[in-house]
Amino acid sequence: MTRRKLPIGIQTFAKMREEDYYYVDKTGFIAWLIDEGSFYFLSRPRRFGKSLLIDTIGELFAGHEALFRGLVIHPDWDWSLRYPVIRLSFGGGVVRSRAELEDRIRELLEDNAKRLEVAVSAPTAPGHLARLITAVRERSGQRAVVLVDEYDKPILDNLTRPELARELRDGLRNLYSVIKDREADVRFVFITGVSKFSRVSLFSGLNNLRDLTVSAPYSALCGYTERDLDSVFAPELQDLDRDEIRSWYNGYNWLGEAVYNPFDLLLLFQERELRSFWFETGSPSGLIDVLMQRGLFTPNLARIMASEALLSSFDVEHIATEALLWQTGYLTFAGQQRIGTRIQYRLTYPNLEVQSALNDGLLRALMANEAAPAEQALSRLHDILQSGEPERLREHLHSLFAAIPHHWHDNTPIARYEGYWASIFYSHLAALGLELIAEDITHHGRIDLTLKLTQQIWLFEFKVAERSPPGSALRQLKDKGYADKYRVLGQPIVLIGIAFSERQRQIAEFETAML
Repeated sequence: MTRRKLPIGIQTFAKMREEDYYYVDKTGFIAWLIDEGSFYFLSRPRRFGKSLLIDTIGELFAGHEALFRGLVIHPDWDWSLRYPVIRLSFGGGVVRSRAELEDRIRELLEDNAKRLEVAVSAPTAPGHLARLITAVRERSGQRAVVLVDEYDKPILDNLTRPELARELRDGLRNLYSVIKDREADVRFVFITGVSKFSRVSLFSGLNNLRDLTVSAPYSALCGYTERDLDSVFAPELQDLDRDEIRSWYNGYNWLGEAVYNPFDLLLLFQERELRSFWFETGSPSGLIDVLMQRGLFTPNLARIMASEALLSSFDVEHIATEALLWQTGYLTFAGQQRIGTRIQYRLTYPNLEVQSALNDGLLRALMANEAAPAEQALSRLHDILQSGEPERLREHLHSLFAAIPHHWHDNTPIARYEGYWASIFYSHLAALGLELIAEDITHHGRIDLTLKLTQQIWLFEFKVAERSPPGSALRQLKDKGYADKYRVLGQPIVLIGIAFSERQRQIAEFETAML
């Protein structure tokens, strides 16, 4: 197969089709959407191809037939029809006031009116949009298509200023409600963004939207599948380890087929090395600050349970930690179960990139944002684990905790939580991208932490020294037979009991046993 240009950062469908870029055909999904309904909403993390999807839909309804030759939708689409397409994108710039939002909306609507060759005006943004929809229907004889990209960005940019965020939310709610009021003049609506604000708070006036966010048939609407890699990108896979690619970048799932983040793969094909490309382009300092303030127990990140209602409770007044992590792409679905009338979802890291990079960021925050000590500690930890000598770990952990400034414990909320010490240790290991199981279930109970190394398996039990009898951590590992689960593997098993002292802010006990 012939190698093509990599569409890194390309969000324009016409450019991709006309200039010989790789293109993953999503028009089969688009055809299903149009056949099944007219009003849709989709939430996906950043850099997942939402803008390209919106642009593809716009070009389709505009009737630009040449761009779609050879694609799934081409034979069955009526190319004699051309619909007026109204596009609103809030991706550019940052809105810092309600007045700026109104100005931005007015500019967008005026640009659409000029492109669609109609003249409309109104004293308010909702009124302006309403008249625009009516005018383009009258001029073209076809109902309007309304496409909104990054619908939530003005709000997300101002979450640290709740009063302003609420003002912007109300302004956008008034705007979007117009679409429902002009339903008779609208052929198709598609709205995308990162967040999934509760329907009551933002879409109360647009209650006919079908939310595709967790619709299994459309899980791969954005992103690249395994099949896409093996077909479309086959020329780029030479000399790259397919299993490593899968481990590093695959795993985003919305209850259907798992997908890769397109940005990661395109950068991988360009640079030819495994790195945290997606994470590095948007280091979530604000997210980490929130996690620190809330005292998140980091081992829980790999096994969070959340209800359907909780994941939809994203709003200015309160953003559930689980919803925040899921909607921003740092956690994904690993399964679901129905409990009575409720659906519960199991969330976990999507892949090695996110597990490693997020925990690296958390580790730095847990260590008072001291970057150099965190980096040095990771290098030492890697050497210790490679040596297979658990006794060396005690000295390492002692140095790790001693490096944390004393004032950090007094001034940081999470440092006062019981799980603080275990959180540091867990994130320390997870930042290396190791295979970890927190709260590992056995027939005899739960192992606090299991670490699977190439030649050994290490089982950890954590205690707080002031609240537990001496030696109880290691004794629990032995007495409850936690190692039985792994004996069948025939590998050496190391039991490690650790007790942290809240008063000393250090390790009080570190006991090991080899099986």
